[in-house]
Amino acid sequence: MDLHLTNQHVLITGGSKGIGLACAKVFLEEGAKVSLVSRDQANLEAAKAALVAQMPGVAARIAVFAADLKNDASALACLDAAEKAMGPVDVLVNSAGAAARKAAPDLTPEAWRNAMDAKFFTYVNMMDPVIKRMGARRKGVIVNVVGAGGKVPSTVHISGGSANAALMLASAGLAAAYAPMGIRVNAVNPAATLTERLKEGIKVTANHEKISEAEALKQATAKVPLGRLATPEEVADTVVYLASDRASYVTGTIITMDGSANPIVV
Repeated sequence: MDLHLTNQHVLITGGSKGIGLACAKVFLEEGAKVSLVSRDQANLEAAKAALVAQMPGVAARIAVFAADLKNDASALACLDAAEKAMGPVDVLVNSAGAAARKAAPDLTPEAWRNAMDAKFFTYVNMMDPVIKRMGARRKGVIVNVVGAGGKVPSTVHISGGSANAALMLASAGLAAAYAPMGIRVNAVNPAATLTERLKEGIKVTANHEKISEAEALKQATAKVPLGRLATPEEVADTVVYLASDRASYVTGTIITMDGSANPIVV
C-alpha cells in the first residue's frame, strides 16, 4: 500500500529511542525524510547509526537536532534548523517527554508543574510554531503520541496523566481550529509499551505496591485481554497511518491502544 509519504519531511520529537525511533524507521521505509529531535546529541547519533545499519542508503534522509523542548526558544531554533536542512515540515510526530511517576502522597505543587513542563510543554513548544507554519502553507499533519494515563487515572501517575489529558484536549481543539486550512491533528494513546521508559514506571509501581518489579510487570500484562504489552513498532504503524493520505478524513481523533484493557465507547 502506497502511503504517499515519499520525500515528505517528518520531524519526530523524542526520536532517538522507543516509539519515536520506531516511527522513524517506518517513515524511512516509506521514503520520507526524517528529522530526529532529542535532548542528547549522543543518543541522536546512536539512533541515526542504528537506522543506517538496518537500512543502508538512508543516511542522506536523516538529520538529527538536539534541543531542550521544555524551552520554547530552543524548540523554535530546532525547527528552523530542521527546515533549513530538510525543507518545510510536512508531518510532526510528538513523542518526546514523560512526566516522572509519583505516588499521590509524594506529589507537590512543584511536581505538578514539572509534569506539565515535561509532557505538555515539550509538545506545545514544538506544535505551536509548526502548526502555524503548516496553516500558512495550508498543508500538514500532526500526530501526538500521548498516553492512556490521560483517560484512565493511575494513583502513581496523576500529575503526568493530567498533562496527557491536557494534550488530548489541545489535539482535538487544534484539529477543529485548523481543519479549514487543511491541517489534520490526531493523537495516539498507548498504554504500557515495551520501551526503556516502561521500566521506570514499573519500578515506581513496584515500590508503591511493595512488590517486585517482575511481579509489577506480570500484573500489568495480566490486565491486558490480548495477553501481552504493545511493542513500539505496533504504535509506530498506527502513527504512520494517521500521518498518511490514507487517513485523509481522520482528524481530531484520539486512538487508544491498550489491548482492550479499558474498553469504552466514546
